Amino acid sequence: MSLLTTIEEPLSEEDYRETFGVVLTSRVRLARNLRGERFPDRATAEERTKVLKQVRKAALAELTVQEELANQTPLYRQYLFEEHLISRTLLEKRPQSAICMDGNKRRVVMINEEDHLRIQALRPGLALQEAWADANELDDLLEAKLDYAFSPTLGYLTSCPTNVGTGMRTSALMHLPGLVLMQELEAIVRGLNKIGLTVRGRWGEGTAALGNMFQVSNQITLGLPEERIVQDLEQIVRELATHETNARERFYRERRRAAMDLAGRAEGILKSARMMTTQEALERLSDLRLGIALGLTKKIEMRTVDRLLLEVQPAHLIILADRPLNEEKRDAYRADRLRSELKKRKSRQPKRTT
Repeated sequence: MSLLTTIEEPLSEEDYRETFGVVLTSRVRLARNLRGERFPDRATAEERTKVLKQVRKAALAELTVQEELANQTPLYRQYLFEEHLISRTLLEKRPQSAICMDGNKRRVVMINEEDHLRIQALRPGLALQEAWADANELDDLLEAKLDYAFSPTLGYLTSCPTNVGTGMRTSALMHLPGLVLMQELEAIVRGLNKIGLTVRGRWGEGTAALGNMFQVSNQITLGLPEERIVQDLEQIVRELATHETNARERFYRERRRAAMDLAGRAEGILKSARMMTTQEALERLSDLRLGIALGLTKKIEMRTVDRLLLEVQPAHLIILADRPLNEEKRDAYRADRLRSELKKRKSRQPKRTT
């Protein structure tokens, strides 16, 4: 289930597009370690087991679900990764590792990742302040039960030196096809790098920006209070969202035929293809999402596209099929599902007024 499908109050399609058209999700992560215990990569199996038991006991006092990752299949770990519930590090079969989370997947504690704890809070849309409040509250509750490794001069001590200080990583997942199509994103990324921010692919460091989805996050964790880090990133994300909206409008205004072709071609391929790779599905769904935002696609809702952006990923697809699928069968099943889902949706979107 996508985080966007757990929105507490149902939104009209118009309100949904206004809220999630550019910024899909916000996330705050906090890296923490236990005093006197070696970092997971240097610890023995006995030491990691000790940390696992201690952290799990504290976490389950606040969260309701726990998964022992070492006991899970590669398919299920891939599913958790696609849901942004575990990191790439935990995608591997790491011994004595686990996650604890609440029922709606908004608060997660990863145990024995690079650090003893990775506390994560996720929120739909641009909600960095709310995600920070969630993460901070859970951090305080856990710190009351656990003895964190903390230096009065350096702050929280972490496995990676770049996380020392607050141990915080804040990020927003953004859909930026307008800036890509207008060839403006590269210059913006260079500017963001100069002020201590980074732009990565959909699944973070070392991943491609498939479907024009990008994570914008802070790099500096030392010397700034957490509230300032969150405020600064939220301001930048708002400005970047405005640039994206303007780029979309200019693309439509200056290259109208190309915009119509992009949206129409995406809808046609998705509704007729018999084979579809993950990459092509994400790219065509991105084009279709842009077409919806510009009012060029009338019969499909953006919330449907957002759900499909998650479901077309390999692990989600196999779980939905409820049977083993090799690559060829997976591409065929993906195309079948896209045709079925997109053809049965009817429009409730207002006409474009610009």
